[in-house]
Amino acid sequence: MSEHISVKQEGAIMRLGFNRPEKRNAITAEMYGALADGLAAANQDPAIRVVLFESTGDIFTAGNDIADFMSGNSNPTDTHDLPPVVRFLEAVALAEKPLIAAVQGGAVGVGVTMLLHCDLVFAAESATFHTPFVDLGLVPEAASSLLMPANIGHQLAAEMLIAGKKIDAVRACEFGFVNEIVGAGDLAATATREAEAIAAKAPAAVRLTKKLMKGDLSPVLARMKEEGSLFASQLQSAEFREAGMAFMQKRKPDFSNLG
Repeated sequence: MSEHISVKQEGAIMRLGFNRPEKRNAITAEMYGALADGLAAANQDPAIRVVLFESTGDIFTAGNDIADFMSGNSNPTDTHDLPPVVRFLEAVALAEKPLIAAVQGGAVGVGVTMLLHCDLVFAAESATFHTPFVDLGLVPEAASSLLMPANIGHQLAAEMLIAGKKIDAVRACEFGFVNEIVGAGDLAATATREAEAIAAKAPAAVRLTKKLMKGDLSPVLARMKEEGSLFASQLQSAEFREAGMAFMQKRKPDFSNLG
């Protein structure tokens, strides 16, 4: 378990929180592993009926910790065959219990794509959503290259995944992956209230309804695998090396000599 992921069970609700505010809640391999373990525990525990994603500080998550990724820490551990990030992405796609997210401040990269697998998403008025994969010399993940165009159309998905434009909470609500915008001071209470309401419903009926709504997940898992292969390849590319160095040096990457 990671100190940077808080795991709390409150009644029938499991709260999984990003807890690394000093690093803008950037996600390391260790954090991915803790998130995956939490989701696995929620699936297996009949006492848990809802999972609520939240965060500490003024940002949801800055996405992948670039330095951690460049160090190679995303490789499988001794106890698991899959890299922690893959375990998390598969876990969030296959979660049996309803997933609710409370998004404050910025959500970047996987902080956005994971929301496509959530059942309800509440956002503070200050929330922003940014998927700069291409800007980092990478490709989308979490099956977002499949789910986002299917949900909002190719052109709007291209605005986020190719153009890498940051959108605000109002636009995210219009796009359909945010349910409701609330004041920052009301975000936690609103998300908790909804989680408690769902937790009080007939548990088998809730799980079965979610399963019916999600349908056949094999195309989602297949796209995750395809994205993962391309993502891993791009991590070894000159494009990512340039983007990573530019990030560390706080400058704009120069891809003009790459093709």
